[in-house]
Amino acid sequence: MPTKSVGKKTKIFKITIYCKNCDQLLYVYQKEGPGSLVKCYEDRITKDYTNGDLKCSTCGQDFARHAVMRMRPVHKIIQGKVYIRGHVKK
Repeated sequence: MPTKSVGKKTKIFKITIYCKNCDQLLYVYQKEGPGSLVKCYEDRITKDYTNGDLKCSTCGQDFARHAVMRMRPVHKIIQGKVYIRGHVKK
């Protein structure tokens, strides 16, 4: 995990990510800081309830796309396809 700059403290929230179409649990994720969910770094996903193809295992809806940001693999969330619990938005 990359190091943070000195003096900056970021809160880490444990959130659950669900499919908006069928309410299926997709991920348990460690999110840094407040704000909306835009991307999920693969190394911060603590539990993955999908088949690894970025589709909901129940309804088959695509909820994210593969990408690489800051030399780390990420899942870029398609807005409106998921909802989260366990996190207070700013």
